Amino acid sequence: MKLAYWMYSGPAHIGTLRIASSFKNVHAIMHGPLGDDYFNVMASMLERKRDFTPITTSVVDRNVLARGSQEKVVNNITRKDKEELPNLIILTPTCTSSILQEDLNNFCYRAALETKSDILLADVNHYRVTELQAADRTLEQIINFYLKKSNKLTQKKTVFPSVNIIGSFNLAFHNQHDISELKQLFSNLDIKINEIIPEGNSVKNLKNLTKAWFNFIPYREIGYSTGTFLKKKYNMPYIDITPIGIIEIAKCIKSIQQILNEMGHLINYDKFIDKQTRFISQSAWFSRSIDCQNLIGKRAVVFGDATHAIGITKILVQELGVDVIWCGTYCKSDKIWFINQLKTINLKIKPIITDDHNLIGNLIAEVTPEAIFGTQMERHVGKRLNIPCGVISAPVHIQNFPLSYRPFLGYEGANQISDLIYNSFTLGMEDHLLEIFGGHDTTNILTNSLSTNSSLEWTEETQKELQKIPGFVRSKIKRNIEKFAIEHNLKKITLEIMYAAKEANS
Repeated sequence: MKLAYWMYSGPAHIGTLRIASSFKNVHAIMHGPLGDDYFNVMASMLERKRDFTPITTSVVDRNVLARGSQEKVVNNITRKDKEELPNLIILTPTCTSSILQEDLNNFCYRAALETKSDILLADVNHYRVTELQAADRTLEQIINFYLKKSNKLTQKKTVFPSVNIIGSFNLAFHNQHDISELKQLFSNLDIKINEIIPEGNSVKNLKNLTKAWFNFIPYREIGYSTGTFLKKKYNMPYIDITPIGIIEIAKCIKSIQQILNEMGHLINYDKFIDKQTRFISQSAWFSRSIDCQNLIGKRAVVFGDATHAIGITKILVQELGVDVIWCGTYCKSDKIWFINQLKTINLKIKPIITDDHNLIGNLIAEVTPEAIFGTQMERHVGKRLNIPCGVISAPVHIQNFPLSYRPFLGYEGANQISDLIYNSFTLGMEDHLLEIFGGHDTTNILTNSLSTNSSLEWTEETQKELQKIPGFVRSKIKRNIEKFAIEHNLKKITLEIMYAAKEANS
């Protein structure tokens, strides 16, 4: 737990609430102060769903601090049990209310005596885990609870190959579009969908999970613990190769083929992969086109959650020939996996593992890439530095919950990503033409560094000279001049200093 005014991954209770609100007919009781109850507003705004979020806040106020909260929490649970008739009520404290050190397990036990619903306390350490880790743990906990509870659990598999998709949940990046694309992919492979969890599914259907031939985990951050649990407990194989990009889609399908063959269903998907790659996929054609040649050698940086950062980096380097200077993630718990994945792509790519957005902003300003691929925060950094940014990972704002169909997974996802990458780079003399004919570069750009050097004074002549430089290289040249001035302990930048800096960098 730490105090911050902006975070890549939220507090643990947000992760628990994301999973609880994704299931159908599950209600969550959040035990915490009013300042922690922003989930309802956030979910309603971003997800654009018609229904109210099934979250109730059991407010910790001065009366609770004086008398204790057991009566209030139990009353809230029993009231929602009667009003909503949920299958499951899950209780979660926040990191703030956890300071009270109350026996919430006892609260759940007391409430269960009076309710028809199942009552569960979220088993996460709110001081030590992030939103994504808590969501991953909560999903595993719910599945474990209902598989243990079921009297009709069977290890018998479906007649035809089938799959569970584990990783459909609220407030995820392009998630519903990705799930639609996965449905289409499995349909093309003649694999039936057994269950998709948790989004829109009932906890009553969790007993059917073991009927599937294998589990598919599209996102490492949420669902991986469930996959490993089902593998260990019920010997269910799983695929955790995320099908982002043509090369990774082929690897993913090959892994599915291997599992089916090992289970006695002989199948060969080579022709399907070849047809999709050569004749159907637009991104595969684009990577061989003359347009894509413009991207070769371009410099970029990537930052996001582990799944998307690695997936985008593989496309940039292996499919489009872009030079990725560094690739980073805020998912510290996936550090080892992340670094190992980068080593398989290119040993020269520097791994960055941090959740400090100020550090990331300074690293971007330091290397001045030609494009950024990151989160909402990196988009803000790009605007300040006049560097284009393609958003490829949560956290994001509402514009990255599109109404139109924009998956990132599968073959259509590969097309969407190729468009995003190509359109994110400033190509040719695009900005220079905008400057000539009137456009976004006609205004003075005098603060292109992330942390403005207020100690440096630009003369009127040097400001005019700076505006003569084409927009697509102006910010880089400005930072080089400022760097030269700082290194030589100069406070005022004149025309002579500009020319000296140019000579030094030539």
